[in-house]
Amino acid sequence: MNVSWEDHGARPWEEHGWERLADGVGRRRLPGWDATCGLIAGTEGALLVDTGSTLREGAELRAQAEAILGGRRVTHIALTHPHFDHVLGTAVFAGAEVFGAVGVDSLLTREREALRADAVRYGVGEAEADEAAELLVAPRHLVSGERVLDLGGRQVLLANVGPGHTAHDLAVLVAGGPEVVFCGDLVEESGEPQAGPDALGARWPAALDRLLSLGGEDALYVPGHGAVVDAAFVRRQRDALAERFGSAG
Repeated sequence: MNVSWEDHGARPWEEHGWERLADGVGRRRLPGWDATCGLIAGTEGALLVDTGSTLREGAELRAQAEAILGGRRVTHIALTHPHFDHVLGTAVFAGAEVFGAVGVDSLLTREREALRADAVRYGVGEAEADEAAELLVAPRHLVSGERVLDLGGRQVLLANVGPGHTAHDLAVLVAGGPEVVFCGDLVEESGEPQAGPDALGARWPAALDRLLSLGGEDALYVPGHGAVVDAAFVRRQRDALAERFGSAG
């Protein structure tokens, strides 16, 4: 029998500004760009999904996560894609094992200056952006297909479901009742999906097909920006993207 994280004395998620999605699973909607970060707790470890847009934001997430976890630390990080508002807080999580889609490590190293420039263009102060870019952490653990993490009494599936929003899209599936799928920016609820120069629009619908096959009809789908959605929403967004980019299927 799995012991819930709450049974270990963690304070309610809501006290720290998080939304509880399932036993030991929650998410935080960050101010500014409404980006999502997720937290998945096991009895032996905890996984954070994305780390925010600055080291300051990452430090706030770290403090909130440790409070929710009853003083325990984040042990694993999954970066859903290589955009500044999802990766620039990683350096504050000393000792955490960082995971990403295959190829994202070299991209983050190569595009460090571009990430800094994007952050500044969208409103991050230059000093904060400079510091975060200088200390940027690239994933050491790369996922080319699927990988299972055991957090103690809870297994989490990391799935390289892209390309789509970027060439390096990683989804996180938490089994349970209900199942929870962290989608990164493959799914957006608070606005139209953003397709920048690194998007592969023609292949994006297929990535959402893979997401739906992972989570099924009854899962909670957590977008990179916006409110939690259901499978029907993901399917509608998939069809809209297929029409937008002229994809078949």
